Amino acid sequence: MDVLVYLIPIALFLGLLGLGAFIWSLRHGQFDDLDGAAMRILQDDK
Repeated sequence: MDVLVYLIPIALFLGLLGLGAFIWSLRHGQFDDLDGAAMRILQDDK
């Protein structure tokens, strides 16, 4: 039971870190053009 004192704060910290990274990526436009890369693969280079 003593290990839970360490694991719960570590899990909360990692969860908040992941949430922060996700929010950062949303604000910096990482998910703006989801279809563009898929369409560029299908086009032939000239």
